[in-house]
Amino acid sequence: MSVAHTTFPAYSRARTESPARPAVPKQPIRAEAAIASEADIRSGLTEHLARLWRYGLVLSHQRDVADDLVQATCVRALERADQFIAGTRLDRWLFSILHSIWLNEIRARRVRQGQGFVDADETLSFDGARDTETHVMANQVLKQVNALPDAQRSAVFLAYVEGLSYREVASVMDVPIGTVMSRLAAARAKLSETVSAGGFE
Repeated sequence: MSVAHTTFPAYSRARTESPARPAVPKQPIRAEAAIASEADIRSGLTEHLARLWRYGLVLSHQRDVADDLVQATCVRALERADQFIAGTRLDRWLFSILHSIWLNEIRARRVRQGQGFVDADETLSFDGARDTETHVMANQVLKQVNALPDAQRSAVFLAYVEGLSYREVASVMDVPIGTVMSRLAAARAKLSETVSAGGFE
């Protein structure tokens, strides 16, 4: 079953109260806000599942690992719903969670290489939200993105395919903005070499 069509049951975190202290008047308000936040995130997850899966595939090159990354991201997002700041971009927050899981958990397990490899050009699709010129550029980048080092590949995908700003990419990857600019410059140089060599159709 494709993760893009996965639905998530209602989820609520366990809450504990100290018997020694009575609940303060503002607590019910905070609790209601937390529930509302969970509901908003749960409804927003479905909208971003396909984009999360694409990013998971770019990072891992494996469909099953991308599925695991998305599932873990959804669980963690719901667990940490109270950390999401209302009015900010949910997609950027979700990308950050997925990226953190990849770095801290999945990659640390030394996922088997070369099995279940998927060509990004054959798998990644677009939702039609951007204009044709952007789609063409993104398609060209995706044809070569798998040849880039991990850090450059992530930066290129987030900046040129997902359209995040340098500052937003830096936030997702948890690195200084200067590092993002350096990685993108190196990636552009590599991609320019590919263009000069006739690597783009």
